[in-house]
Amino acid sequence: MPTAELHDGSTIEVAVRGAGPTILLPIGTSVIEGEQAEAMRAWGADPNSGHTLATGLAEAGFHVVTAGYEGHLDAHPKPLTLNADAVAADLLSIADAAGADRFAYYGYSWLALAGLQLTIRTDRLTALVMGGYPPLGGPYEAMLGVTRTAHRLALDPPPPPTGPAVAGDWDSVPLTRTPDQTQQYVTLYESLRDFDERSVRPDIPCLAFAGEEDDIQYGEAWDDAYVAMAEPLRRHREELESYGWEVVLIPKADHMVAMQAATVLPLLTPWFRSSL
Repeated sequence: MPTAELHDGSTIEVAVRGAGPTILLPIGTSVIEGEQAEAMRAWGADPNSGHTLATGLAEAGFHVVTAGYEGHLDAHPKPLTLNADAVAADLLSIADAAGADRFAYYGYSWLALAGLQLTIRTDRLTALVMGGYPPLGGPYEAMLGVTRTAHRLALDPPPPPTGPAVAGDWDSVPLTRTPDQTQQYVTLYESLRDFDERSVRPDIPCLAFAGEEDDIQYGEAWDDAYVAMAEPLRRHREELESYGWEVVLIPKADHMVAMQAATVLPLLTPWFRSSL
């Protein structure tokens, strides 16, 4: 299995499967079972979404390159260096390790944001899909606030919640992140404070999607932050489509539901077939 060297000198394993046009997915594909899987399902996550998505796209006729980038950042946090330049460089190193000179990219949530940063730093992309993060009207300031709160709570953790986890309710989930793990995302969003979204007009097929209920209201512990993902897609849909974007809002889906393979695979497979 090839490995990629990231911007801080650490390494990450890269997996390849299938044949056809290349798609880069910066996601882990390990199969998770048992207690950890049940805890993830209680929160509304699909513990094996990455495996299902990568396998499904490979079976559909694509050369799929994967690397568990977010999991790597959990294990090897980069609190002072994880800025937008470093993230883009890391993703390109993953593509290089797989021998992918040209590739399409799909990322969800902050990894969608990373794909938009790739488009202004390389001409190697053949298509871009952003899920759960809008290309226009992105909640950069709101997410900077959320990541700063997460870092503050990591430094001084509150008592753990006593009830069960409730999908979508951050206050119902115990905080287990370390200060270094949270600081790296503060660094990322601080590096994007002056980012001009309207300066980015990718000359490749582009798809943006989100659950139609993906507007997140945090509680008091998070300073009542409001992070809108779906609302900017509604507001800017006509403008985005005039630039060549395809925009999809998934009915009855929030941030967690819209990232699951059962939701994403039926959307991505025909779109990539028609775009690549």
